[in-house]
Amino acid sequence: MPSDTRSIGHLKRLYDQASQHAKFGAWECNLETDELTWTDGVYDLFGLPRGLPLHRSMVVDCYHDDSRRLMECMRSEALAGGEPFSIDASIRTHRGEDRWMRLSGEVVFADGRPVRLFGSKQDITQEKELWDRLRQLAECDPLTGLANRGVFEARCHELAKRDLGDVSVSALALVDLDRFKDINDRLGHAAGDECLRQIGSRLYRLFGERNLVARIGGDEFALLLQGPRSAKQIKHTLAQALRILCRPVFWRDLRIDAGVSIGAALLKQPVCRDPSLLFAEADSALYAAKAAGRRRIRVFGDDIEDRLCADISTLTVRFPINLPSGI
Repeated sequence: MPSDTRSIGHLKRLYDQASQHAKFGAWECNLETDELTWTDGVYDLFGLPRGLPLHRSMVVDCYHDDSRRLMECMRSEALAGGEPFSIDASIRTHRGEDRWMRLSGEVVFADGRPVRLFGSKQDITQEKELWDRLRQLAECDPLTGLANRGVFEARCHELAKRDLGDVSVSALALVDLDRFKDINDRLGHAAGDECLRQIGSRLYRLFGERNLVARIGGDEFALLLQGPRSAKQIKHTLAQALRILCRPVFWRDLRIDAGVSIGAALLKQPVCRDPSLLFAEADSALYAAKAAGRRRIRVFGDDIEDRLCADISTLTVRFPINLPSGI
């Protein structure tokens, strides 16, 4: 018997050490009283004194709103159907720290009714931060922090697969820095990079809350604008933005006049099925804006359409990305 006692004690110490290392703990909820039983790892996760008597109402408010709604939904479904569940939830500890937690749970039934929930909770904050950094590296342009070319391509592929009535995007706009090569040649690439960063930052402040803003080439940005909007509304919105985008960039006590030109095309059939045509229309409008003297806006229309139809093969060569055709 003493050897059994030592064995149990040794296993408990081993479990406690492993759970502390993995920031892991076990929990149980009595469904009749809503009283909670936690191991030390869960107390530590929530920033509460170990051994504190707990009621479910004391910890539910620790969940951030979205995670609380998801947790309550999964809990209700488990109690109704008996299936185990697992979610990643964000919480704020009693010390005011924001953490991510992997919560798993399972229902125990007696005489056909649920009597208790049990499971595990693990601190995955570092894992979540790592994945966020990896996703940012995969999806963001390293210079400007905007969405990169791959994200823009994926969004265009998505548009090509959907009916026009189901698409919230109303237009594609291309924004290109004017005489960017001259800036690099006169002031160096560090100055050029700063121009790109500041223009990208302005674009995000102007459009980033609801629209996709991406850097798709060296000095070219793309916007997928949410709708519905008419050509007149789009031109008005872009004209307001142009005034801000064409403000000087200041770098190392230098004033750099880094203007931009903008070309836009409306999303419509058959363009929705052929994003390469949408890009060609926006690119043609951008060309017209530069030909008109730069720092201009052009929205694809009849006058630009004539030029595009006459030279569509040349325009397709300029595409910076491999867009789908007729998906």
